[in-house]
Amino acid sequence: MPGTDATGRERRCVLPFEAVPSEVRLLRRAAVAQLTQWGVAVACDEAQLVVTELATNVIKHVGEGASATLILEWKDRRLRVEMHDKSGSLPILRAADCDAECGRGLHMLVAMSLDWGAMTTAVGKAVWCEIGLGSEGMCRRVDRAVLALEAYQGFRGTVLEGRPREAALAESVIELIADLLHWTSGRGLAPDDVLDQAQMHYEAEEEAA
Repeated sequence: MPGTDATGRERRCVLPFEAVPSEVRLLRRAAVAQLTQWGVAVACDEAQLVVTELATNVIKHVGEGASATLILEWKDRRLRVEMHDKSGSLPILRAADCDAECGRGLHMLVAMSLDWGAMTTAVGKAVWCEIGLGSEGMCRRVDRAVLALEAYQGFRGTVLEGRPREAALAESVIELIADLLHWTSGRGLAPDDVLDQAQMHYEAEEEAA
C-alpha cells in the first residue's frame, strides 16, 4: 500500500485522492484493505462511514476535483482518521435540529468517534476523528457506555458549547457513577461491594482481550 509506514504498534497510511464521487468508493476500499492488513478489521464499518463523510464534505465544501489526502494512523487501541484539504475554512458543529444541509454529517462523526476535531495546516485544514479498536466484546460495552452517557442529563449541551467530546464524556462518567452509587446505597447495597465487582469484571475482560 503506497504511503504506509509501520513502527511497533504504531502504523500510518497516507492516501492522496481527487475529490470526485467515483473516487469515494475506491477510497473506502483502500481504507478497508489497509485496516484488514493491519489486523484491525473490527473498525472497518465505522471507518468506511467516516471516510465517506469526510470525503463527501471535501466535494461539497471545497469543490469537486479538489486535491485531498486521507491519513490513517493506528496507535494502541485507537484509529485516527484525518482528511486534509486546501481550504482553510473549519467546520462548525451546529445544533442537531437545524436544517438537513447544516452539518448533520458532522454530528454523525461526533456520535461514532471517541474524539474529533479540526485544525488549520500550512496549506489548508485537517478534520480528524478517532475510533476505538478494542475487542468486539469491549467495543459493544463501549458503545453501550457512550449511549448511556449521551443520554445522561446535560451531556449534549456541554458538547455544543464547543468543548472536546472526550472531556465532556469523562466528566459525565464521574457524575453518572456517583448517581449510580447513590442508587445502590438507597436500595440497601454496599457501594464498595458494587465497585469491587465491577472492577473484577473489567479486569477479567481486559486480560481476555
